[in-house]
Amino acid sequence: MADAPSPGQGPHEGPELHVALVGYGKGGEVFHAPLIDAVPGLRLSAVVTASPERARAARERYPWVTVYPTVAELWADAGRYEIAVVSTPNDTHAPLARAALESGLAVVVDKPFALTAHQARELTDLADDLGHVLTVYQNRRWDADFLTLWQLIEEGALGRVHRFESRFERWRPQPKGTWRETGGVDAGAGLLYDLGPHLIDQAVNLFGPVATVYAEIDARREGVNADDDVFLSLGHARGTRSHLWMSALSAQNGPRFRVLGDRAAFTSFGLDGQEARLTGGERPDAADWGVVPEGEWGMLGTDGVSTPVPSVRGAYPEFYAGVRDAVGEGEPLPVDPHEVIHGLEVIEAARRSARADEVVRLR
Repeated sequence: MADAPSPGQGPHEGPELHVALVGYGKGGEVFHAPLIDAVPGLRLSAVVTASPERARAARERYPWVTVYPTVAELWADAGRYEIAVVSTPNDTHAPLARAALESGLAVVVDKPFALTAHQARELTDLADDLGHVLTVYQNRRWDADFLTLWQLIEEGALGRVHRFESRFERWRPQPKGTWRETGGVDAGAGLLYDLGPHLIDQAVNLFGPVATVYAEIDARREGVNADDDVFLSLGHARGTRSHLWMSALSAQNGPRFRVLGDRAAFTSFGLDGQEARLTGGERPDAADWGVVPEGEWGMLGTDGVSTPVPSVRGAYPEFYAGVRDAVGEGEPLPVDPHEVIHGLEVIEAARRSARADEVVRLR
């Protein structure tokens, strides 16, 4: 297992860092802006969007922000900011991150970090050469159920884990017609690029590098070009097998986690509630943020003898607290991009596996 996500930093007394958010679609509006705004020591100071409607929405919620209609105008004004956050369509992540680094800014890139491992390595090398912070928004490392599972594994409650089952399943039989459904692999469309980075990242963080990949990748709904039903079987170098499902056509969802060890198993249902609360417009500094109701706790034990496990509190704001400390104080990155590059290698191997209908070996 990698190091656990860092605990909260508490009140912040350092300088305020000014953040420019590039993109104000759902990602920018729901997953980034509220967290940036809630973390002491960060100030959401600028938003880039070409949409008049989104510009109005940003100004209504954050009246003090400067809104730029183009990134070129932001880069020309880059000296006013310390951090750029890239939350735009997937195929623009790498070029925008590069431009932000070259403009002298620390950079947060939404997932997927890039469309290829090669692009990601180039960005990481550039950040190292320039001496700038570069990190990737892998917020699902701070899901309550994932943190709970991490704790159980660390405590040895499961014994030696031999199988990890993880699902992001939805029932969306009617496509919405967005680029994520109609685009191709070159645009980073489909669930493998949308949900895959989360599921793979969690598996790699828990059980280490992947040695083998087998994938089934399908587009099942009428009118959808991009993959909407995906299964991955990952063989980790240390012996654990991860089975990962992502689907938009799941009429009955399976467990979010089902984790089998030689002492006990852990099973949980339902998605972490932080996304729903952010979507509903709540602030992530609420007193009960990330708290999981007792009725939604996962179960630990063996067949017929299981007990509920109190959930560790979910903590999406901790990612941006880590960004603040990395940029302002030189602390370790909340997400090391080198870890995420391996996830992109797994995605590339999955595409090769699905095309050839065979297991692909990475190491």
